[in-house]
Amino acid sequence: MNPPEQKTGKPQIVELPQGGLDKPSAELTEAEVSEHPSTSGRNWLFRSFVLGVSAMVSATIGTVLMLATPLPPALAPEGSREPFSLGDLWQHGFRYNITRPVNILVMGLDLPLDLPDGKVSDDVFAGRSDTMLLVRIDPPNNTVNVLSIPRDTQVEIPEQGIEKINYANALGGPTLSAQVVSRTLNGVTIDRYVRVSTGAFRELVDLVGGIEVYVPERMEYVDNTQKLEIDLYPGQQVLNGSQAEQFARFRNDANGDIGRVQRQQQVIRALREKISSPAMVTRLPQAIELFRRYIDTNLTLEEMLALANMGLGLEKENFRMVMLPGRFSTPDESVASYWIFDAVAKDAVMQEYFDVSSVATVTQSHDRAELRIAVQNASDNPQLGSQVAAYLQAQGFPDVYVIEDWPEPDSQTKIIAQRGDLESARMLESVLGLGEVIPASTGDIQSDLTIRVGNDWTEKPRLQSSY
Repeated sequence: MNPPEQKTGKPQIVELPQGGLDKPSAELTEAEVSEHPSTSGRNWLFRSFVLGVSAMVSATIGTVLMLATPLPPALAPEGSREPFSLGDLWQHGFRYNITRPVNILVMGLDLPLDLPDGKVSDDVFAGRSDTMLLVRIDPPNNTVNVLSIPRDTQVEIPEQGIEKINYANALGGPTLSAQVVSRTLNGVTIDRYVRVSTGAFRELVDLVGGIEVYVPERMEYVDNTQKLEIDLYPGQQVLNGSQAEQFARFRNDANGDIGRVQRQQQVIRALREKISSPAMVTRLPQAIELFRRYIDTNLTLEEMLALANMGLGLEKENFRMVMLPGRFSTPDESVASYWIFDAVAKDAVMQEYFDVSSVATVTQSHDRAELRIAVQNASDNPQLGSQVAAYLQAQGFPDVYVIEDWPEPDSQTKIIAQRGDLESARMLESVLGLGEVIPASTGDIQSDLTIRVGNDWTEKPRLQSSY
């Protein structure tokens, strides 16, 4: 399908049809691009955009940030006195908009199982999904919401029965995966999909020059199935592509797959920081090649234009992540290890993040007495964690408990909305008078909210005198 004729005035409105996985989208071939000079510049932007979508399988954020960075002087328009970005260029020349929210299923895929040593599959997209994200891009509210779905989530797959959700892609590709996700998540509409084969993540991290993350513990493990040797030491560090993959895929600890989901969310945020670098502009040709080798999507050219254009105005706090709430299965429930989602909490997340209600109306409870709060000390004062827990109990939060200290001091207190309850997180921020609300499920998995207490507590005399 050829793109609509470019106009310099009124923005183009791209209407994404509902249920986009029913019929694959037509692809724009290289020949068609070359025959339309007005679209050739857009094509590499969109391919890099889709690659950004797939960067640790996040959506839209990577290239959106890249588009907002200053262009090198040689690439800026003649006569431009002010710093000029790809975003400025985009808005001057490529005006495509969407008018409704769009849900995209994003999957990072494992190698197909049982491959002989040294062999590769003819279909790099035939494996199970190692990572599964449902991304809602919402232009009216100017937000991007990301739901991480653990690969071990227990679901019912048609004609197969009870299985782990990661098996759906191997059985029926993106169509079956979308059907299973939609049925599991209250009938949510899935408009498009993006699949990323193994190898894309490693090369993308190397392309951006590595990512900086905090490795909280020694990680040493050999994953024979995926032929991955994990060998990382603790501490704040810059990881190359191979090391970043090790960090994101490690699961040999008490939290198993859920710990991996949390690390993937950390990696997504780290990639957002690196992709915003102006140096990424010069690496677009390599990004195009990564797209060609590793990405499968039914997003059309116009759709990618519109989605990226929407993301240009996205604020940092409007990028929100949450993990499907639940618990580990017990040995008496199943021989296999499953993530059993919490139906009530799932309904609340779907309503808050995807505007999808269940049959019964669900509302988050913001009663202090019902909130389960974990306190993690990340300050220089070894006693501060227990002191903060006591302070919270005195403020009417009875269900508060202290977890193991965060290994590295932090200057600012973080309030992590572990189960997606942003309103309760903001209420707690108001009660404390400090802290940054983190819309991500990177806290204690048993909590509703996790407070990572930073050194800013010592700067608050009112708090200090309250316990």
